[in-house]
Amino acid sequence: MFSKEHLIYLKKRKKRKRFIIAIQLLIIISFLIIWQLLSDLNIINTFLFSSPKNVFNTLIKLSKTDLFSHIGITFYETIVSFLIASILGLIIASILWFNKTSAEILDPYLTVINSLPKVALGPLIIIWVGASINSIIVMALMISLILSVINIYNCFLSTNNNYIVLLKSFNATNMQIFRKVVIPSNLNNIFNAFKINISMSLIGVIMGELLVSKKGLGYLIMYGSQVFNIDLIITSVFVLGILSFLIYYVLKLLEKHFFK
Repeated sequence: MFSKEHLIYLKKRKKRKRFIIAIQLLIIISFLIIWQLLSDLNIINTFLFSSPKNVFNTLIKLSKTDLFSHIGITFYETIVSFLIASILGLIIASILWFNKTSAEILDPYLTVINSLPKVALGPLIIIWVGASINSIIVMALMISLILSVINIYNCFLSTNNNYIVLLKSFNATNMQIFRKVVIPSNLNNIFNAFKINISMSLIGVIMGELLVSKKGLGYLIMYGSQVFNIDLIITSVFVLGILSFLIYYVLKLLEKHFFK
């Protein structure tokens, strides 16, 4: 049984969550209404900026053809690149934590590689891997992997040193410290790194699709720009935003379930 004070606290917490969700929905609805009003009043040019009605009509047309096929391709590429980047990022960050000398040697190289413009390397990726789904996944990995390594490794370094000193005083090995202190105390940070990683993977996939794909939301955006179909571009971006939100929400549910 919960105490009366705890029940009041839970009630306030639920109210706050509902208030935040309501404000978020209000912002989206207000934006759509203002956008539509500006287009109806001819304040903005619908040929250049489209409108919610045009986006909705385009969405209906696409749903009757191959919209879900494009969404499925982008989703598959994103999940594959996310899983590879997350697993490799966790492994490499762990190796760097165990070997501080290697971490110090590789630190400037990781920073330089992470700062490279990945789009500029697109033609090289196509030559090396081929104009296929593999090049899209490689592009996504180039964007997300190094960032994942840096974020997770910095999480490991931020571990409370008092815990590590305490275990060392009991002659604990590095593996025991890693398993008993570093990983458990950074689970929340690791999940936060994964949340960043999923967005970076999605960005990388779209960039790859802009270069080589003939399927996917990135392809629709590129095709829309080639034929100057603003409705198609904005509709694709809108669907991309929904897909990004759904993936993020699923990851957040997994995090919540894991910690429970």
